[in-house]
Amino acid sequence: MKILQLIDVKVIAGKQRLLDIPEFSLEQGDLVGVIGPNGAGKSTLLKVLSFLQAPSEGHVLYKGEEKHANSLELELRRRFAVALQQSLLFDASVNENVGLGLKLRKENKKVIHEKVDYWLKKFNIDHLAIKNARSLSGGEAQRVNLARALILEPEVLFLDEPFSALDFPTKAQLIQDFKEILHDTSTTTFFVSHDLLEIKHLTKSLVVIINGNVNQIGDTKVVIDQPNEAAAPFLNKWKELYTL
Repeated sequence: MKILQLIDVKVIAGKQRLLDIPEFSLEQGDLVGVIGPNGAGKSTLLKVLSFLQAPSEGHVLYKGEEKHANSLELELRRRFAVALQQSLLFDASVNENVGLGLKLRKENKKVIHEKVDYWLKKFNIDHLAIKNARSLSGGEAQRVNLARALILEPEVLFLDEPFSALDFPTKAQLIQDFKEILHDTSTTTFFVSHDLLEIKHLTKSLVVIINGNVNQIGDTKVVIDQPNEAAAPFLNKWKELYTL
C-alpha cells in the first residue's frame, strides 16, 4: 500500500529549484534511505513528505487522497514522527522527555508510565529514567530522542541524520540496537543520511537525490554496487571515502 505519494512536486525558493520530483511513493513497511551531496534536497524531500513544508507546485497524497501541509488535520499529523540530528531534549527527566508526546495527547497516566518504561528498556536507557536529559551524553540523548518518537507508534518515522554527531563506537552500537527495534516494530521509515554504515545497515531501498532530482532508486545493495550513469559520479566518490 502506498502510504505517501508525490506527484509533480516542485519546491522553489526565489529563483532556485530545491526539489523537482515527478513521482515518488513510500510503501507501507518500507525502510528507505536517502543520500546525496550537501544541498541536494534531501531534507526538503523529508519535510514535504512529512507535511512540514508545502510544495510550491504538485500534489502530496496520503493513501491516495491529496493532503495539504497548511491545513492538515491533527489526527493525520499525529501519524508521523520526526527525529532530527539535534535531540532537542527539554530540561526535565528522561522519563518526562520520552512521555511528552503522550502527555500532550492527554493519554492516561498509567498508560504513559507503562509505555515509557517499555521504550526505555527497548533502547537500553531505563537506568537513566530519572536523570536530567540535559546531562546525557550524545548517544544517550539520541536514544531518548528516538524513544520519544517511537513511543507515539507512528505510521511513518522520519529521520534526518540522527546519528551524524555521534562518535563511531557509539553510532555503531546504536545503529545495531535501532535496526532490531525497526525489525520488531515494522515501522515505515524514511531515513536521510550521508553515512555508508547507516545506509547499509538500516535501509532496504535507497534513493539518490542530486540537485533536487531523484537520480536513482532501488534495492540498497544494488544501487550502491551498480549505480546508474546519473548516480555513479556521486556514489563512486562517496564509496571511495569509506575505503581510504
